[in-house]
Amino acid sequence: MAIEDDVLVIGGGIAGLTSAIAAAETGARTRLVTYKQSTLGNASGLVDVLGYAPGDDAPRSDPYDALAELPAEHPYSKVGADAVREGLALFDDAVGDGYLGSQSEANALVPTHAGSVKPTARYPRSAAPGLVSDDRDMLLVGIDSVTGFDAPMAADHLSAVGVPFDVRGETVRFPKSFPQDADVTRYARALDRDESTDDGPVREVLADRVETVLDDERRVGFPAVLGDSRHETVRTELQDRLGVDVFEVPTGPPSLPGLRLEDALYDAAEDAGVRITSGNPIVDYDADGGRIEQVLMDRLGSEVAYEAQQYVLATGGPVGGGIESDRDGVRESIFGLAVEHPEDRYEWFADDVWGDHAYTEFGVSVDDDLRPVAGEDAQFENLRAAGNVIGGYDFATEKSGCGVSLATGYVAGSEAGELT
Repeated sequence: MAIEDDVLVIGGGIAGLTSAIAAAETGARTRLVTYKQSTLGNASGLVDVLGYAPGDDAPRSDPYDALAELPAEHPYSKVGADAVREGLALFDDAVGDGYLGSQSEANALVPTHAGSVKPTARYPRSAAPGLVSDDRDMLLVGIDSVTGFDAPMAADHLSAVGVPFDVRGETVRFPKSFPQDADVTRYARALDRDESTDDGPVREVLADRVETVLDDERRVGFPAVLGDSRHETVRTELQDRLGVDVFEVPTGPPSLPGLRLEDALYDAAEDAGVRITSGNPIVDYDADGGRIEQVLMDRLGSEVAYEAQQYVLATGGPVGGGIESDRDGVRESIFGLAVEHPEDRYEWFADDVWGDHAYTEFGVSVDDDLRPVAGEDAQFENLRAAGNVIGGYDFATEKSGCGVSLATGYVAGSEAGELT
């Protein structure tokens, strides 16, 4: 017997979670199925809408001003600016007061671990004291055993881009010793628990070590390892001990802000009534004419059928596994949906490493209802796509990945739910 729902969402990243929440909020019986852990753990935790329009050299202050300039095949052109706002509103409800930025439609400028400045629409509360629009002097503190954040180098890079404050970097030793390959979560857990060291509780000792290198700066940035489940408590205690504002600098993978965001969105999905099935892949499907009848999940070598009236595909792009390629070409990985691409593999990329690479825009083409199309015809009338499985845009260059996932996820989930 097949497991039956009104809406079935395939994929557990931001696009899939947004789709599932939006569908459930229409009253539809909604299930989300996901195979592997989402790529949120590799993400910064920042939520961008549009940092750069094509051809821009400088970041956009107002991302909505640039939407009208985008080509017709861009996902934002398919769903419109109102869908972007609705997707962000759903996100704001889901994460509560853990994120800031909803008070303005303008991008905030957030410093990153590389010393660059990222235009973003929503940012974790823990990053707020570090905004570049704040002109208070800044100290960046690196931890000698935490790789991926060179505080002196990041400070130099920020100074070079002309931030309106003085910034310098120092490196301190973490109060506890961990193996060289220890995951950042080990540092976070030590701070969560305020573990004991030979010199005292870990938070107190860390604050004392930072105080010795603190000068007249009024804010201090740490790599994003300041706790996991109790990160706000850790950050507040460090602020109190140092007498200055403390913030986290978003870092590369594995990313605690990304993992925290994943937890918040899954909690919101469960609160909305979404049924979540994880750990097994969707490997096949059955269709009748232009409608998907069921998808088949591989569970320990046996195929389990899941049926729904409407389906949302949110499996991601090449990184997430939603788009795959081989010597025969490029295709979507579950339904075999068409992906436009040059036949000559050498045209998939540019000779210049910073050039315009065709593969960055690989994905399925969709109509205005986000149904995947081949030519002008929808391939399945009850299937919609959301997020990075959709082609026609370069999310890394534009800084638009999360925004597209939220906007298309909201539209795909809402329309799927309303059609059941």
